[in-house]
Amino acid sequence: MKNWKSHFVFTRSQQNGIFVLVAIIIALQGIYFFILFSSEDLPDPEEEKIVTEMQRTVDSLKQVAAERDEVAVAPFNPNFISDYKGYLLELSVAEIDRLHEFRERDLWINSAEEFQEVTGVSDSLLKILAPSFQFPNFRRNTSEENRVPKKAFLTPLSKADINTATAEDLQRVNGIGEKLSARIVKYRNSLGGFRGEVQLNDVYGLSPEVVERLLLHFEVQQWPGERLDINKVNLMQLTGIPYLNYEQTRAIVKFREEAGEIKSLEELGQIPNFPLEKLGRIALYLSIDQKN
Repeated sequence: MKNWKSHFVFTRSQQNGIFVLVAIIIALQGIYFFILFSSEDLPDPEEEKIVTEMQRTVDSLKQVAAERDEVAVAPFNPNFISDYKGYLLELSVAEIDRLHEFRERDLWINSAEEFQEVTGVSDSLLKILAPSFQFPNFRRNTSEENRVPKKAFLTPLSKADINTATAEDLQRVNGIGEKLSARIVKYRNSLGGFRGEVQLNDVYGLSPEVVERLLLHFEVQQWPGERLDINKVNLMQLTGIPYLNYEQTRAIVKFREEAGEIKSLEELGQIPNFPLEKLGRIALYLSIDQKN
């Protein structure tokens, strides 16, 4: 027992050393818990940036979902669903294509059941969309007196004037949505009106296939103005032609003065740097007076 107690007898210098050692241990523990540990809790700028971007993505998805809900609630005619609107309504690409193929045959959907039969949408999606379907009265009426005689289908479909068509009218053509129809109207207004179907090929984003389908329903019926006699037109009148710049109009006037008379529009190809690829469109605005 006496020997055991001897292990706990220290000199004053030893006691001071033990006290200093304990103080160092306590100080190190404090540094670990209060300084190093707390510094790990500080947000990393890069991580904070990633979290912010993820939050923006989530907010964007919520906004898209809200837009889809709004479109689904608003009444609409399912016969005129564009690609973009079909996406908002959560229709698949195949379902939208089936609808467009059905409409290309000039057939009409008259009920929610027929919409499902044509597109193949699920029962759950149809349950969401059907309350918003709005069919014209003449489409819902199936009485004998309002049925179209078979002879009517033998008559070619009458075409509407593309210069008076609205953006909504154009959207009835498969492949033309809200943006493309607005672009067609804007380009038509910049020209002062279409003078020929060939000008539709100048609309950005309008493919030849869609132009072909568009011309099944629309055509240029009224010209916005008369053609100008190239042998009488002045410089100011030439500058009003959309496909010519000022230098080209001056070159035409100079060429006419030197030639004395232009007998064919093809002669304009003799003018240096003349845009021959646009001659067909330029010819919509110019003519040759045969009396000269």
